[in-house]
Amino acid sequence: MTPGLNLALLLGAAVLLVAVGAVRFSTRLGVPSLLVYLALGVAIGEAGLGIAFDDAELTRVLGFCALIVIIAEGGLTARWSTLRPVLGMAAALATVGVLVSILVVGAVVHVLLGLDWRLALLYGAVLSSTDAAAVFATLRRLRLPPRLVATLEAESGINDAPVVILVVLLSAGAAEGHPWWYEVLLVGYELGVGAAVGLAVGFAGRYVLRREALPSSGLYPIAVIGSTVLAYAVGAVLHASGFLAVYVAGVLLGNARLPHRQAILGFADGLAWLAQIGLFVLLGLLATPSRLPAAVLPAVVTGLALLLVARPLSVFVSALPFRLRLREQAFLSWAGLRGAVPIVLATIPLSERVPGADRLFDAVFVLVVIFTLLQAGTLASAARRLGVTAPAELTEIRVETAPLERMRADLLQLEVPPGSRLAGVHVDELRLPVGASVTLVSRDGTGFVPGPDTRLMVGDSVLIVATMAVRDEVERRLRAVSRRGRLARWFGEYGEDRDD
Repeated sequence: MTPGLNLALLLGAAVLLVAVGAVRFSTRLGVPSLLVYLALGVAIGEAGLGIAFDDAELTRVLGFCALIVIIAEGGLTARWSTLRPVLGMAAALATVGVLVSILVVGAVVHVLLGLDWRLALLYGAVLSSTDAAAVFATLRRLRLPPRLVATLEAESGINDAPVVILVVLLSAGAAEGHPWWYEVLLVGYELGVGAAVGLAVGFAGRYVLRREALPSSGLYPIAVIGSTVLAYAVGAVLHASGFLAVYVAGVLLGNARLPHRQAILGFADGLAWLAQIGLFVLLGLLATPSRLPAAVLPAVVTGLALLLVARPLSVFVSALPFRLRLREQAFLSWAGLRGAVPIVLATIPLSERVPGADRLFDAVFVLVVIFTLLQAGTLASAARRLGVTAPAELTEIRVETAPLERMRADLLQLEVPPGSRLAGVHVDELRLPVGASVTLVSRDGTGFVPGPDTRLMVGDSVLIVATMAVRDEVERRLRAVSRRGRLARWFGEYGEDRDD
């Protein structure tokens, strides 16, 4: 092996291990890990270790590859039972909301920063997509109503597709050579065919993997991830939205009763972490620190326009046909996190050599850093102040065991928070359906197997095994008891995720 390759492997392994360790560090400090990864990229770049890297086209290609994996993992872990009720709202945010955000940000940037309309709309387009990696990583640490989480995750999984199309059109100047209706039809074609490709690949993958046994359990995760990549490739070959195809295929495969499901999800999770680390470090490496101070003012102006005007307005317009409380709209507005996706999208006009694209990239980079710190660090307190927290919601613990696999069951964790009507309820009064059982209670640092007469107390952590067939019923029942106590059904409370 050549000395250059050895050095590259040494540096790559060191960066990877430091990045993995930084997850624990960033969690303790409450700093989003993506900022740590960006800082690592800047540290090994021209201003740090001196590695010069300015290949925007390569960054764009590798960034798209990383986004495929990240979006696939988001689709695989999305539960159809929680996704289905919010699909309309998520689709509205990913289409109508994106259009509103582009127009508002573009108009503000054009007026306040004096940019021409093409570049101003590019600012709006690049920043209109919420980031799947940032949303998935942040929201899963919070206790929120399933409907809000599902809406934000579905939006971040879907909105990359139309945004990529619009950024490419604006960067190539295609929007100037065709009438507006042609561009609308083109976007409609790419989204429609992309969704159809995702459905086809997802159903085909489910059929094959459920009927054809593979010789090794380790091949199932590879086959599933390979199927999502295939969905992207087929969509791209047909000039459709590959990102939408990936997400749709991921949702179908993730909700199928595939063999070794926990191994598949664990593999996808690890691969998504690797993609995030590589992507953020690469984007930090592409940045030029000496140019960033000049981008602070444009970044702050654009970010405030996005955060205080464009995002709230896009959520309000998108939510008009749906029953969504103002406090929930406010949280959706604040939780529209930007991360690696806008920076990756900013490499498209950079690689197309659009005039002013370098300033756009710098402004987006600075904006992501500033507003990720501002938003991600305050999401928990914002949820509490807006009253949209759900501390008694169940969370899934990913454990790969043969008995759970054979039972087609999940291991769920329930916390009994202060104020919950679960406190004081006996285990047998939970009235869980057949196929679900309370297996362990952790209290004051001690775990024990509960009996039917065990009374739950505030602060208890409860482990529940539930088959996939009854999991939704279990969640509704526990949600109902948490709200109205053991006699919830007498009060007409059935634990539905409320709309009002």
